[in-house]
Amino acid sequence: MALHPPQNTSKLIFAPANDKTHSQADQYTKGALEISQLDPRDPFTQFHAWFTLAQQSGVHQPETVCLSTASLPSGRVSARMVYLKELDSKGFVIYSNFGTSKKARDIAGNKWASLTFWWREMERQVRVEGMVERLSSEESQVYFDTRIRGSRVGAWASRQSEVLGEGRGQLEGWVREVEGRFEGEERIPVPGFWGGLRVMPEMVEFWQGRESRLHDRFQYVRMEGGEWKIERLSP
Repeated sequence: MALHPPQNTSKLIFAPANDKTHSQADQYTKGALEISQLDPRDPFTQFHAWFTLAQQSGVHQPETVCLSTASLPSGRVSARMVYLKELDSKGFVIYSNFGTSKKARDIAGNKWASLTFWWREMERQVRVEGMVERLSSEESQVYFDTRIRGSRVGAWASRQSEVLGEGRGQLEGWVREVEGRFEGEERIPVPGFWGGLRVMPEMVEFWQGRESRLHDRFQYVRMEGGEWKIERLSP
């Protein structure tokens, strides 16, 4: 990608430019968004409509989402890419290790989290902010059973985010141990430290890219009583 000549030699990258014009950043021109195009009552219904369209429009893995958490009292924020696996009437569900992971430590002291979807092919973004809750083992088992055997074994074997002082061979050793433990068993129980996390939104924002960075933004805000208010935001 073309770069503007840096004015300060200490900058390794400065104002990355459009690689077609070699002068300006890309403009968003694929759509516009009006309040009349949004579901008037329910961000879940609206998200489902956008997600379905993203699937039909060839967006690469539209279920990919950035999950952000923050540690208290430091306020230090962590973000990572995960997969949305479920959407229900309460919120957005992802699955992960909650025994040793950084996200688990953050959530233990701070139940707020956010999700950010970016669908480049449609120039759309969805942001979600809300409180989180763990799914029950019974609920998590239902999804766990859909995973390939290697992923189920891996969930048991990985001590997520721990330092591998002996390199990858240490991880592969843990995998062999788990494979031996469940040898000959087709159904593997979900680990107690692994499962679903539901982000229950207090705010959901739908973002459509526009030219000159004058994007269309609408947010649903949960009101007392559970109803949702829709507001247009300045870009």
